[in-house]
Amino acid sequence: MSPHVLILGGTAEARRLATELSGRPGVRVTTSLAGRVTRPGTLAGEVRIGGFGGAAGLGDWLREHHVDALVDATHPFAGTITANAARAAQATGIPSVVLRRPGWQPRPGDDWYPVPSLPAAAAALPRFGPRVLLTTGRLGLSAFAHLTDRHFVVRSVEPPEPPLPRHTEVLLARGPFTVADETALLTGNLIDVLVTKDSGGAATAAKLTAARELGLPVVVVRRPPLPDGVTAVPDVAGVLERLGLAPA
Repeated sequence: MSPHVLILGGTAEARRLATELSGRPGVRVTTSLAGRVTRPGTLAGEVRIGGFGGAAGLGDWLREHHVDALVDATHPFAGTITANAARAAQATGIPSVVLRRPGWQPRPGDDWYPVPSLPAAAAALPRFGPRVLLTTGRLGLSAFAHLTDRHFVVRSVEPPEPPLPRHTEVLLARGPFTVADETALLTGNLIDVLVTKDSGGAATAAKLTAARELGLPVVVVRRPPLPDGVTAVPDVAGVLERLGLAPA
């Protein structure tokens, strides 16, 4: 019987894993997307869109669709989904693995201010100048809505959800971005401070290089911890090895 792998997707790593697994004879791949992005692009294998209804609903889906392995390749800040996946895997006894790209590490010359959450990032902003580049995604911007004395440039792939800060410009754009792109964005908008999540990866890392070269401070929102007992692998090769599908 062909093994069935469910990938909880939404990241470039999930896309690469689906392509890798779909190219292997006898492996059935389903990628599940939350549906928050309107144009997710073409994915190898089968695709489902929408939530499961929590850990119990995911567990039911795993059983009903005879899933043999579960891969959580969601965004590093999708903490609720990751927790539900861990509980569902434990309840069903299905092998699971978390795929997480490594987080960014500061380099010489960086001026980083690590914080544990978006509200903490908002609380840190009064110490900096008033013009803020906010690259934390389309959700959670209500944490900054009370800051009426700041001017925000919000960059997001999709339109951000309100409420937004009073003084906000929205820039819809999808990476990857070059250092030249990011330098032009920062200087052209007279940015005083960059706020970002520690998403990791190369696609959006150029903004950190640009900020370093311009001497700008960066408020970095740290990743939520993984559930107790859960560890992550950093790449597709690690997933294949964990699932016993690595080349001999």
